[in-house]
Amino acid sequence: MTNRIWTATLVATVLGVGASYAAATGPAKAEPLISRDAEKTTDVQMTTIADGLEHPWGMAWLPDGNILITERDGRLLLLPAGAGDRQVISGTPDVFASGQGGLMDVAVHPDFAENQFVYLTYAHGSRNANKTRIARAVLSETALTDFQVIAEVAESKSGTQHFGSRLLWMPDGTLLVSIGDGGNPPVRLEGELIRLRAQSLSSHLGKVLRINDDGSIPADNPFVDTSGASPAVWSYGHRNIQGLALNTATGDVWANEHGALRGDELNRLQAGGNFGWPAVTYSRDYRGATEISPHTSLPDMIDPAVVWMQTQSPSGLAIYNGTRFADWQGDLFSGGLKSREIRHIEVDAEGKVVEERGIEIGDRVRDVREGPDGFLYVLTDEINGRLLRLEPAE
Repeated sequence: MTNRIWTATLVATVLGVGASYAAATGPAKAEPLISRDAEKTTDVQMTTIADGLEHPWGMAWLPDGNILITERDGRLLLLPAGAGDRQVISGTPDVFASGQGGLMDVAVHPDFAENQFVYLTYAHGSRNANKTRIARAVLSETALTDFQVIAEVAESKSGTQHFGSRLLWMPDGTLLVSIGDGGNPPVRLEGELIRLRAQSLSSHLGKVLRINDDGSIPADNPFVDTSGASPAVWSYGHRNIQGLALNTATGDVWANEHGALRGDELNRLQAGGNFGWPAVTYSRDYRGATEISPHTSLPDMIDPAVVWMQTQSPSGLAIYNGTRFADWQGDLFSGGLKSREIRHIEVDAEGKVVEERGIEIGDRVRDVREGPDGFLYVLTDEINGRLLRLEPAE
């Protein structure tokens, strides 16, 4: 079946329930910024806070200022805010640590001071059958106790690609979780390319899920009353989101996600929205740079804010709310694994991208976060990974 034939079939049939939801409720169409290279900024300086990290993936601050850091092979570290050695937290789960899989994101419950809940995402299973899991545990000094899996992807997949796995707390106490589409061709599930599941509301693959803090489903999720849809689905048509961030001033949720060959995206998300993958994309397949879809936009699908045609492999996303960088409030900072830089993205009051600059890091950027001190922190995904702090240049 040619790409054009399966794309038309996909749009007409595989979308199934809820495909027109985004057209009825989404923002007006606007041309995305097609981005390639960006002028580098020199108004920041980097300080190494910690090194010797083995492929770190995610980080989260505790109320006392200590930092939790995940390493992909399965370790959870406690990095003291002041003097002292890092400690390994016991009680972490067995993970499928291969390829892109392993122990991934970490998040601290908004009411951690009362309940000590820590949340983890990780790949579980084997090369032939694996899935993303979301777990909750109580952090007691340097151990996780009362560990429980509160949610997991419904389908098992093969291979070592596209687990997604970013966590984001919403103001109402619900939790967003990004789930990848399962992998590149030739990976299949039940006879079809697995990436087509991103357009099926019955599947968790290629989605952002929204759950309560105990893993239950919020009653106001967009598809809870839609026949055949998974009630956990919050948005769909995603390839592999590894950056999620909330603008606390506007309530906007932003995501950066991997394209295949070029065509990485920055999206402003919304409940019920269809973001197109793989029926709509600027990407091409890795093998032979062949066309994935003839469409870069369709009426019932939400267009990206930015399309990076010079591959970024985006991972880690922060929206700056602090005061250390006076001119940066509301700006986005998107890390790049392949580009080894951070893209500093300025948006206007309507969420339209108005300027983009690069911050040279020199290593694969896995995560970007604003710390409680108002500085930006960066994890580099290397065998000798580092935690960096970005400060205004003197």
